[in-house]
Amino acid sequence: MLTAVSAAAGLILPTGGMALAQAASSTPSMAQGGNAGGNVGYYRLSIGDISATVLSDGLIGGPPRVYASNAPEAELEEVLRQAFLPTDHLTLNLNTLLIETNGRRILLEAGAGQTMGPQGGRIFDNLAAIGLRPEDIDVVVVSHTHPDHVGNLRMANGGKAFPRATVFAPRADWDFFIRNDPDLSYMPVPEDFRRHFAAAIKRSVEPVTNGIELYEAGAEIVPGLTTLPALGHTPGMANFLVHSGNDQLLLTADLAYHPIVNIDHSWLPGPDRDKDTALASRRRIFDMAAADRLPVLGFHFPFPGLGRMLKTDTGYAWVPANWQF
Repeated sequence: MLTAVSAAAGLILPTGGMALAQAASSTPSMAQGGNAGGNVGYYRLSIGDISATVLSDGLIGGPPRVYASNAPEAELEEVLRQAFLPTDHLTLNLNTLLIETNGRRILLEAGAGQTMGPQGGRIFDNLAAIGLRPEDIDVVVVSHTHPDHVGNLRMANGGKAFPRATVFAPRADWDFFIRNDPDLSYMPVPEDFRRHFAAAIKRSVEPVTNGIELYEAGAEIVPGLTTLPALGHTPGMANFLVHSGNDQLLLTADLAYHPIVNIDHSWLPGPDRDKDTALASRRRIFDMAAADRLPVLGFHFPFPGLGRMLKTDTGYAWVPANWQF
């Protein structure tokens, strides 16, 4: 269990609510390494013939109650203490995945930039640390259009942060969040936060609106990358299955925010728009991951977010992967 929580217990954002920048803006920098004098923010792996790298975009977070909406308060605090985590703030990582296949570099999730706090936006430094620039990305695929998944699509000057990339987004999310004024009353956060949240989505995707490729969950984006319906958190959220030969990697997006509160304990994420549908998606995907013993990448899990899902008598348990050098 120490492995599961040690990465999350380090950098903690200020408490007192979820920070959200009013303007979605990312400024690509070319500094070597994402955290000067600190730890690296990338992790390499292979999925069959596909080369892959987890690229951290940094950290966000907020009150634990937001991510475990139905947890009894005293029990939630005790669970967090037992995991050596603060009881007033839950830190979430931003784990994007770069895959290289058939001569193309495909980024799964754009990351937050600083749309949800000052510790996001590190993906550009981590790209530079592995010798790449934003111009080297051919395709960006987002699982859903919340700011922490699309924030880096826009530069501070309003331009495209990944100038050559074709961007794919779920059609149902595009219709709900971008083409309309979304009703976010279901989110357990202050109204001011909801208003800035909705604005950050629209600003983040402005540079890619022309040329956006909309997909239905279940579609194959490219050979070796299939989307899976994972509806409920948003109207169109997808999970990703990266596959080559006999190897697979399942990316679960926001089915769970943190293993401690959403897997080892099955408390419900507050930001799920349709909690019943999200719960059904969570059970279906987690059952598949456990039955097939699939390697899993959790977008918000302690970096690098890799592990497996274990079915238990009461639900599930998260088993972090051993670090590979």
